Amino acid sequence: MARTEDPTTKGPPMPPSLTAGVDLGGTKIQTVVVRGKVVIGSDRVATPGSGATDVIAAIVGSLQASLAAATAEIAELGGIGIGSPGAIDSANGLVTDSPNVPGFQDAVALGPEVSAALHDTPVTIDNDVRVAMLGEHTLGAARPYRNVMGVFVGTGVGGGLVLDGKLRDGRGAAGEIGHASVTPKGRRCSCGRRGHLEAYAGRGRMEVRARKLAAHGEATDLFDIMAEKHRERLSSGVIVKALAKRDPMAMSLVDDAVWALGIALASAQNLLDLEAIVIGGGLGDRLGQPFVDRVVSAMHPRLFVPDKPPVVLTTELRDLSGAVGGAVLADRQLSAARRASR
Repeated sequence: MARTEDPTTKGPPMPPSLTAGVDLGGTKIQTVVVRGKVVIGSDRVATPGSGATDVIAAIVGSLQASLAAATAEIAELGGIGIGSPGAIDSANGLVTDSPNVPGFQDAVALGPEVSAALHDTPVTIDNDVRVAMLGEHTLGAARPYRNVMGVFVGTGVGGGLVLDGKLRDGRGAAGEIGHASVTPKGRRCSCGRRGHLEAYAGRGRMEVRARKLAAHGEATDLFDIMAEKHRERLSSGVIVKALAKRDPMAMSLVDDAVWALGIALASAQNLLDLEAIVIGGGLGDRLGQPFVDRVVSAMHPRLFVPDKPPVVLTTELRDLSGAVGGAVLADRQLSAARRASR
């Protein structure tokens, strides 16, 4: 996003348009305002559990807070990019079938609603993990690589693919590694099927498993920590604190996540022969390098060509990967609109 200058006018070049990005997750909403390649304002709020109307209001409020932090006005904003889980209709700004976001199981006009609330600012929507991968490939850890996959472990598990230097969209489901099968007839996934990676490594399904085990009398501090931290759901912070206390249930849940990720990532590598894999998301970022190292150890024995493994990295942008990717998405949409208008 370079500065531009109108050759018909005198004076200094005009500053680049501001863009904003939104990372919508099951437990948090992260927003940023970006000028050029620099984040100049950000905000983070919990995702309301009370339905789509409140989730949209929270997104709008967080965007306004990010603008305030950037000391910017809504009129300066050229566009907004939103990364959302679920099935995405980018042309109409609709999100459907998103079991991890309250109220987003049915169709939600996310783009039009956010645009209308913010002075009709253009809004572009894509899958949350593809957007996060766009952020990491443009400004983060994946910059040096032309063939790389991002795996984001949060409330659910999603993936984004960059092949030959381009973000792969496919027909809308490219990179959905969370729904790769790791075992037949295994635990139930959020999509309703069994044995998927997300059933073992997604926080939402980890919580379902924890509650089932607790109901059968297995001891854990997880729910006491949730109460202490005033959390309604099993957040990454709760899991990290439980691991620090060597809570046996938390350790077992993470062991299962590592095992499942090792299988799924090895299968993806055997198919695609990637240069690198980036592991992020709420849980991936919080657990950091030790977690990544464990996943590598679980993946390596399953590689068809073990002497040429991919580089496996943590994210560089960390919690901001998705929101920064949203701002990049908005900037690309603005650039395309400018080219089309010439």
